[in-house]
Amino acid sequence: MKKYLLIVCSILFFNCNDGDLQIETVDFDSIDTIESCNDISPTTENVLFKINGDEALILNLPSQLLNNEVSTATGIESAVPGSSQITYRIFSETVSSSYFCDSPPPLTPTFLEEIEAEGGSIIVTTVEVDSVTFSHTIQLSGVTFLNENGSRITDLQVNEFGTVTTTVE
Repeated sequence: MKKYLLIVCSILFFNCNDGDLQIETVDFDSIDTIESCNDISPTTENVLFKINGDEALILNLPSQLLNNEVSTATGIESAVPGSSQITYRIFSETVSSSYFCDSPPPLTPTFLEEIEAEGGSIIVTTVEVDSVTFSHTIQLSGVTFLNENGSRITDLQVNEFGTVTTTVE
């Protein structure tokens, strides 16, 4: 009887599936260029993105987050999801800014996976460069992504998204 129990237990043990656990890394720290299709303005919603080969990290920022006024030392915080949104996309091949800026967008590349951030915040610290120019440093804090399988992307290698400037109109 012990022999049969051992066989049944070993069959169950070796046939278990880990659910295709896949740990992914979202790494945009080495990408310095922040792109936008339109002029960045404090009075409109701003869509900013970074491209890393066949991946893109897209920020949707509400109006007034990039204000033309000096912020406190801690900056202005915007909740994700909520008033701000962060999207991570994986494409079928290398993507360029024309994918985001052309209307209609090109047929290729196509995106294979799109993952919306499920939590975190965007922190913007603003300093005055001169009387008409302001510099906004954008940082990401506690951002978590959950893919369609319910797996959490565990390693977000983007703490400082980058810096953009606005001018007084």
